[in-house]
Amino acid sequence: MRLAGKLAAITAAASGMGAAAARLFAGQGAQVAVIDLNKAGADAVAGEIAEAGGQAVAIQADLSDVDAARGAIQQAIDALGGLDILWNHAGHPGPARVEGIDLADYDIAMDLNIKQALVCTGEAVPAMRARGGGCILFTSSVAGLVGSQFSPVYSAAKFGVTGLAKALALRFAPDNIRVNAICPGPIDTPMLQIFMGRPDEQADVEANLANMRAFIPLGRTGKPEEVAAAALFLASDEASYITGVALAVDGGYTAK
Repeated sequence: MRLAGKLAAITAAASGMGAAAARLFAGQGAQVAVIDLNKAGADAVAGEIAEAGGQAVAIQADLSDVDAARGAIQQAIDALGGLDILWNHAGHPGPARVEGIDLADYDIAMDLNIKQALVCTGEAVPAMRARGGGCILFTSSVAGLVGSQFSPVYSAAKFGVTGLAKALALRFAPDNIRVNAICPGPIDTPMLQIFMGRPDEQADVEANLANMRAFIPLGRTGKPEEVAAAALFLASDEASYITGVALAVDGGYTAK
């Protein structure tokens, strides 16, 4: 097993890519803390893992609240007995428009894409140091590698996430803590529907999805399991010499 004996916490793990990773990590031998605002969803994922013979704990937290974010990571550390892997997966699409922007929407996007990940990381690092090292993953986006006309605020936030991952890779390398970013392209999750049809754009969801797929060299959206597989590699000892990378999982979207 590729994560045998590892202790992992994943935020936004009640659905989509986070849930796929929680199941995959547990199937590869890790004990997993499933962290999400959605208690029923987190409980369900942890229950699926237990039924499959794995070990998981569900933790409910509103990560937009700094104290709750810190508390969730500490609760994970206490429940697991330490921490080796943290995947800061939580995020928010933010508003589409810039003209007439509601800055409250901007603040939410920045809080849930950058601030909570920074806070969770700060809480996790001492526990990783105590175990001799670890792995931190951030979910950035292809919009954190190239600009997004659909999501300027989200793109700004995810460029920040990509930069943060690279900077922290340098900062924590002496502690044997590897830090990497995963940059998904369009993935078939509920959030994709939000991106393609935000109310401030009055968008045609199906038309936008069709146009987007036509731009992807592999001709389709990705699956949550495909992103989870990339995360598994980066979290495993197979990637022991990889830190500071921003790995696109995008069907060739950013290759053009």
